[in-house]
Amino acid sequence: MANLDEERTERNFRITNNNAVDMHVGKRVRLRRTLLGMSQEQLGTELNITFQQVQKYERGANRISASRLWDIGQILDVPINYFFDDMTENTMQSSPRRISRGGEILDLVDEQIKDPMARRETLELVRSYYSIEKPLVRKRISEMVKSIATTLAGE
Repeated sequence: MANLDEERTERNFRITNNNAVDMHVGKRVRLRRTLLGMSQEQLGTELNITFQQVQKYERGANRISASRLWDIGQILDVPINYFFDDMTENTMQSSPRRISRGGEILDLVDEQIKDPMARRETLELVRSYYSIEKPLVRKRISEMVKSIATTLAGE
């Protein structure tokens, strides 16, 4: 009986604490906010919450309610589905519904390291790219980067 109770407690912990889906949504909030050049404090002000709460949302430490996610989408000018885009199969498998049915638990740290969209370098690159006001210059830079990547991939 004790093992069954321990198993239920562990499963409930995995469902409610730092779930991979919540962490993914938080990363997408951070990505969009950063791409817009908005600080956590600015987003918090718009939502009438502290920047610390925004940090918790972005880390996945606190879940974002449906109504709060709607507000965030409105402020960041994206549809709700944006926050669920680019979700890996492993992340999808860790939804509370699947965990409660015995799905696998992910190594979230490894997933974050592998995700280039979670890196500061990527965010800075994208922000700098979109700060270039001339579309033709942006297009040429994009073509140059693709060309370099293709060349290096062939080596």
